[in-house]
Amino acid sequence: MSGQSLEQLVRRAGYFDWGSAVPLEDIRGEVAIAGIGETPYSGPSGRNARDLCLEAVAAAIADAGLQPADIDGLMVSKGIADQITPEDFHAHFGTSQPIWFSREGGGMIWAATSAHAAAQALRRGEARHIVNVFAVDWASRRADGRGTPGDWHASEVMKAHFELPFGWYPQPVYFATFARRYMHEFGLTERQLAALPVAFRRHANRHPGAVMREKSLSVEDYLDRAPLADPLRMEDCCLISDGGAAYVYTSVERARDLRQRPVIVEGVGRGIVDGAPYISQQKQITATPQTFAAPWAFAMADANPGELDVIAVYDCFSITALMQIEDMGLCSKGEGGHFIQDGRLDFDRPRSRGGIPCNTHGGLLSHAYVLGIAHVVELVKQLRGEAVNQVENAELAAYAGFTADEGSTLVLRRG
Repeated sequence: MSGQSLEQLVRRAGYFDWGSAVPLEDIRGEVAIAGIGETPYSGPSGRNARDLCLEAVAAAIADAGLQPADIDGLMVSKGIADQITPEDFHAHFGTSQPIWFSREGGGMIWAATSAHAAAQALRRGEARHIVNVFAVDWASRRADGRGTPGDWHASEVMKAHFELPFGWYPQPVYFATFARRYMHEFGLTERQLAALPVAFRRHANRHPGAVMREKSLSVEDYLDRAPLADPLRMEDCCLISDGGAAYVYTSVERARDLRQRPVIVEGVGRGIVDGAPYISQQKQITATPQTFAAPWAFAMADANPGELDVIAVYDCFSITALMQIEDMGLCSKGEGGHFIQDGRLDFDRPRSRGGIPCNTHGGLLSHAYVLGIAHVVELVKQLRGEAVNQVENAELAAYAGFTADEGSTLVLRRG
């Protein structure tokens, strides 16, 4: 890594005493995304997450120009929805090869950090072609009474005993607290916050795969909506969806011999809030762990945020996306409202007018709630030049992943 030290880079954010970066070794230029696949994204589909995973995997393998027998690595998430195992893979595809298996993949922060684990497996010769996959069937589960993401959170012992009794539940209430505090500290207006859901909805309206493609949204529509959890409105909150996506990791050298133009991993970062796995324990609620993840990723990539052409930001709620845009270093803390306003996140806005194209598929707010894995797929499409809402001459992109106490950054370059 070149330039300033990690500590110097992180200290520039002004929030150094509440979290830290997880040290990750340099993997720049070692691993590429060679194939992508998706299922349809929808409301209740009647399908389960396992079947959705297998459909996405099959599509990613075909996109790379590979066969199921070529896949010798599989990455999924642990503890989040029902994912697949190597046994499921073999039963579905009729294969029998040894498969390196990791539960350090899937969506959320792992949609980014899976690249680091994959690079290590490739280095050690444990696999040659690794599929990272994630799917959810939460819309179907909610429809037939099997639970929602909110129920999953409520089942956690700490939340059940120390958050729910005080009315600090469900998730919109948590993030409304952050939004109100952010507005108090930095003067963010509701009209400025509206820029996020409005831009993402515009992108979704143009995207044939987006759940909200037929429901338009203007700033005035947003402001006319009554708050759901003040100051957040329904449009500030993520969808509940069915669907899944996958992508194939391999070495850059092997990727160049496959069907698609490779998208090369340039940097990966991971940040964590120290000693506070639950949001109610965190002492800094107007910033995210992206504060610590992003500097590491950009240092590894030998790049800076100003060089990015397009970003995809985990937008479980609009305020989370806004804070992560700041914490990635695209603008200073507290200036996010000005950075995003007046359509500055639109895919076709001239860069000379400020801002940056963001969530060009519609994000979790308007495309689908599949926990970030579709965000990475969208960036791959952008860097291939195949996106529906194509950013002109996109060469460098970054994904920002988020959980309650962790953040991740993935920097990708067109191969």
